[in-house]
Amino acid sequence: MAEFGYNRRQFIRNLGISAGAIGLSACLPSYLQARGVTYRLSIMHTNDTHSRIDPYPEGSSLAGLGGISARMELLNTIRSASKRNLLLDAGDFFQGTPYFNFYQGEVEIRAMQQLGYDAATLGNHDFDGGMDNLATQLRRAKFPVVCANYSFGRHALAQRCQSAVVIRRDPLKIGVFGLGINPSGLIPPALVPHLTYDDPFEAARRQAQHLRTINGCHMVICLSHLGLGYADDRPSDRRLAQTVPGIDLIVGGHTHSFLDQAEVYTNPIGQPVYVVQAGHSGLRLGKVDWDIKVGKRTEIHPVEASLISIGDSKNLG
Repeated sequence: MAEFGYNRRQFIRNLGISAGAIGLSACLPSYLQARGVTYRLSIMHTNDTHSRIDPYPEGSSLAGLGGISARMELLNTIRSASKRNLLLDAGDFFQGTPYFNFYQGEVEIRAMQQLGYDAATLGNHDFDGGMDNLATQLRRAKFPVVCANYSFGRHALAQRCQSAVVIRRDPLKIGVFGLGINPSGLIPPALVPHLTYDDPFEAARRQAQHLRTINGCHMVICLSHLGLGYADDRPSDRRLAQTVPGIDLIVGGHTHSFLDQAEVYTNPIGQPVYVVQAGHSGLRLGKVDWDIKVGKRTEIHPVEASLISIGDSKNLG
């Protein structure tokens, strides 16, 4: 098994110490606005990590792959080369290893905090310990959790989950909102007595419009746990991309899809929408680089989208 500079034992000991970078805001001088200035933004993403804190054990077909310490090392490498970056997650960070069974999500949230996540949305398995437990664990999260089509009434989760967030990366404003899957048939009703599910496409329309027109975001990202696509008419990332205007990038989850390249769709007003997903279990890190030209009119151009293996890539099919 490969050795990493930031070893696993050290990482577990330090889980109580949170780390992260804060984006700074700035205004462009008028002469720069007139001609436009291009900025590179690197977006890193995960989904369905399912409590995979350690690498897969020896004897597994995925032995040595994944693990928080290897992800940390990879993130540090990317961040050292990228001045403006985001780290996002599309849900299901709970459930899948004994870490969740014993600690009910505390280890996962503390790990995400140390890894420096900027935002995440909720997957169906994040409710496996019930709403009370999820609210308790999210109290430890200093990164925002977003979901625009779930509401929780007066439950404590309403204070821990918001519809959207605006993240600043000098001088860029990036709007991020989340969408959750229909809980029917996926989450036992007894676990979510105060959860109300709303139509994700209607929620997406409201959020995309608000982030662009009210918040003035240069880019809008949806963190989706709807799933990549289905044979029937269930809401999915592919349908969302072609149905709702105003979204530039959909970071997906739920279907555990390894997309080595972004899928590109056209929205109702003829603009491209990019859909990405990074598989499951922290086996890979997704990365999308963008050039964003800020001036009188914002222009967004994707440069490269890829999946990067975490750990020993020869074991990953």
